[in-house]
Amino acid sequence: MPSLEEELFPSTPGKFKDKSFHMNRSLHRCFSSTSSLFLWALFLIALTASFLSFESFVDSGHKYFAASWGGIQWEKQVRDSAQIRRPNGMSILVTGAAGFVGSHVSLALKKRGDGVVGLDNFNNYYDPSLKKDRKALVNSRNIFIVEGDVNDMKLLTKLFDVVAFTHVMHLAAQAGVRYAMENPQSYIHSNIAGLVTLLEVCKNANPQPRIVWASSSSVYGLNEKVPFSESDRTDQPASLYAATKKAGEEITHSYNHIYGLSITGLRFFTVYGPWGRPDMAYFSFTRNILQGKPITVYRGKNRVDLARDFTYIDDIVKGCMGSLDTAGKSTGSGGKKKGPAPYRIFNLGNTSPVTVPTLVNILERHLKIKAKKNVIDMPGNGDVPFTHANISSARSEFGYKPTTDLQTGLRKFVRWYLSYYGYNHGKLVD
Repeated sequence: MPSLEEELFPSTPGKFKDKSFHMNRSLHRCFSSTSSLFLWALFLIALTASFLSFESFVDSGHKYFAASWGGIQWEKQVRDSAQIRRPNGMSILVTGAAGFVGSHVSLALKKRGDGVVGLDNFNNYYDPSLKKDRKALVNSRNIFIVEGDVNDMKLLTKLFDVVAFTHVMHLAAQAGVRYAMENPQSYIHSNIAGLVTLLEVCKNANPQPRIVWASSSSVYGLNEKVPFSESDRTDQPASLYAATKKAGEEITHSYNHIYGLSITGLRFFTVYGPWGRPDMAYFSFTRNILQGKPITVYRGKNRVDLARDFTYIDDIVKGCMGSLDTAGKSTGSGGKKKGPAPYRIFNLGNTSPVTVPTLVNILERHLKIKAKKNVIDMPGNGDVPFTHANISSARSEFGYKPTTDLQTGLRKFVRWYLSYYGYNHGKLVD
């Protein structure tokens, strides 16, 4: 049977002319009467309408198949990933699952038999290839990560239609203090609008999930009382990032109060470790030291060294899982509250602040390379001079107890960094 192309454009020149000649004669006879002309007009109108309908169908089908989510196979992947494999396990939607904390939490939950479905938009705040590699690692453990934005209400609604998630671990956010001065809109989009979109979907879900989400130690802002406790003032943010996280705490409180959502906020203190974020100081210090480039070390007022409560990723993961395990039930149904629901906030830190110069010294020992330092006063970019966590609430509520000191944690990070980027004794392996 000849193809459509062969029928329209015959291989032998001249045949097309002959057919056209005979067709023109036939058409001339048809249009010779007014009635025939009217009938042909109706036929052409019908043909045009049919073509437009078919074109619209094809276009809709193309858009459907080109979408990054949806369809029978996609739904099967979501359901398989969410399958619980332990008694009394949980089915958890982890947002930001290709991120630093999100990937580690997803792996830990899956390892113990919980059902996990990830969501991540793979933005380019830092090198997306690192996120893609984290995704590959997570995928290798049979965890499906949906590529999409937490602001996409249709996608979130679809996910909850496919799986009745018992819990949500909301880790998706625009991170970083200094980047807020370059792109403030991204913080509003992710940390406020995205959070509200997620809460809207969760409050309408039936049953409503229990929500654990990542706030930040940055909410303590200009607070000078140490160590930082959950009852301390948090109304003096020093950066836009901190302000969006503080706003998130107020927003989640209102959804808890109005709709009966069970919500736990976790204030992370300077998380570090393998597969970490390249914009963090310990990460960029390591890169520059290996490349022989100078590092910038900031200091506070009166030449005081900056200090951070560095918390190793494994300890943060334990805190996240403990929060999920002890989260009380949501009490609403279909957006209507039936009774009070738990609202909790916990610090997750290491309780042992370390100065930045000490951090650099530890890296120098592990890398066996002396750093070239530029020590300058801290600019007014929203950073705070120190952080220090009081973790007594988390300890009493779910036994949170960090066990990794900075010396040990950085040794593990350096080992991963050298392996991941292909360094051998400080030299890049081709």
